[in-house]
Amino acid sequence: MRYTQVTPEQAITLQQSGALLVDIRQSDEFRREHLPDAVSLPLDTLTAGKNGALASPPQTVIFHCQSGMRTQQNIDALIQAAGPAQVVILEGGLNNWKQSKLPTVQDKSQPRPLMQQVQIVAGTLILSGVVLGYAVNPGFFLLSGFVGAGLLFAGLSGWCGMALLLAKMPWNRTHS
Repeated sequence: MRYTQVTPEQAITLQQSGALLVDIRQSDEFRREHLPDAVSLPLDTLTAGKNGALASPPQTVIFHCQSGMRTQQNIDALIQAAGPAQVVILEGGLNNWKQSKLPTVQDKSQPRPLMQQVQIVAGTLILSGVVLGYAVNPGFFLLSGFVGAGLLFAGLSGWCGMALLLAKMPWNRTHS
């Protein structure tokens, strides 16, 4: 099946003509910031066949993510989820939309997306291990090695203990 790519300005025109704008990022990413009038249908929900908003799809569905990579990498699944609707991909996703100086809906009271939190914590622990290893005791280099091994394991297995731990933190228990 075929799809087309559109600029943010073209997406607005399509949306005004009745196209459905679908954000395939995770719910926590969507809650923090999303495009006006976008519907949140995370990729894992769509690939599991739970695509409620697409049960009776409009003629055109515009899919987008943060940078456009997720939509490109999963185009076959998105086409299948859209059924008979024409599939359109927003070039560059949310990042390109913002670069075009178009408005977004932001809620800074929502926690940062979980993977961003993992990156912040992992980076902080690795940097701390290196600084402390040089300044205090070489044994602190093990902290950097441990975190690096954890990230490698998460990348290879798809299971991230740090993400699971961070997900249980009080600031991530927002359900709005």
